[in-house]
Amino acid sequence: MIHYLRGNITMSFDGGIVVETCGVGYKVFVPDNSPLYTYKSKDEVTVFTAMIVREDDISIYGFHDSDSLDLFLLLRTVNGVGAKAALSVLSWIPVEHVKKAIAFEDPATLTKANGIGKKTAQRIVLELKDKIGSFGELSDLAGDTGLESGRAEAVNALIGLGYSRSEAISAIGAISDDNLPTEEYIRQALRRT
Repeated sequence: MIHYLRGNITMSFDGGIVVETCGVGYKVFVPDNSPLYTYKSKDEVTVFTAMIVREDDISIYGFHDSDSLDLFLLLRTVNGVGAKAALSVLSWIPVEHVKKAIAFEDPATLTKANGIGKKTAQRIVLELKDKIGSFGELSDLAGDTGLESGRAEAVNALIGLGYSRSEAISAIGAISDDNLPTEEYIRQALRRT
């Protein structure tokens, strides 16, 4: 398998770029919103890649960073999500938003991608919600949800007690007091349920 290509972009086409390295031009499919499209011809780039081999086709899919590649490979583990569907998700939705949608059990966000229907989005959330932690702790994903670190730690604790991510976030978010110790957030959340 080719993990990455380092070379010069020689051209772009609808859906990808051609990267020349050692005199060979590799056709690489990339997400529509990829920063790789911003490079000019002959600019040197490093493209993290996944080579997909099928009975009738060999294709290379490329990404500007290894985090995007990891998410692409993870999406492909979902039954019914092939390389083109995974690439579509990453073309329409930024990587961090995909992670948040999965972590916070929000399949509606994933349906914004071309070719991803409601059932497929629900399957992605169901199959990956426990695996998305490999990309960082909930406090990293909390981002614009307004959770300070004490709240985020309390959410993680509630998940450990069997709450779903969305239930835990909802329970902690309902507490009006700010800057409480993590233990107090957990106590108050457990009293409310």
